[in-house]
Amino acid sequence: MGEEKKETDKGFVIKDRRLFDESGDARGEEAVSPEEKKPAEGADKGFETSPVENDPAETGNEPLPEINFASFIFSLSTTAMYHFGDFPDPVTKEATCNLAAAKQTIDILSILKIKTEGNLDEGEKQLLDGVLYELRMRYVKEMAHS
Repeated sequence: MGEEKKETDKGFVIKDRRLFDESGDARGEEAVSPEEKKPAEGADKGFETSPVENDPAETGNEPLPEINFASFIFSLSTTAMYHFGDFPDPVTKEATCNLAAAKQTIDILSILKIKTEGNLDEGEKQLLDGVLYELRMRYVKEMAHS
């Protein structure tokens, strides 16, 4: 493996791109050619390095809400309500009920309750318990109607 490049009988090239040699020492900049330093064509597609146009977070027009445990729980509960059909789809403008997705979101909240046991303050515990109770009762109601 001491060679930088090897050609095999099959016609392809194996290049050693490791940053360290067998002894653990850094190979240095000369070991990696400028061609190898460039990312593969299309490797960064889908990721923009510039801010998204009209992004409130970047333009400063609207402050983003604080991210904490309570806002995370509210976000998940809103997702469950969306799946209950309380909000229309932004693309189709139609509200549809997906009880399986709503149940999955409720199950995620249940997992959070179990995994955070003993680590929440009293307000966070009451919030999570209340949200779970309300969503579970709603699920039972929706199941009775379907």
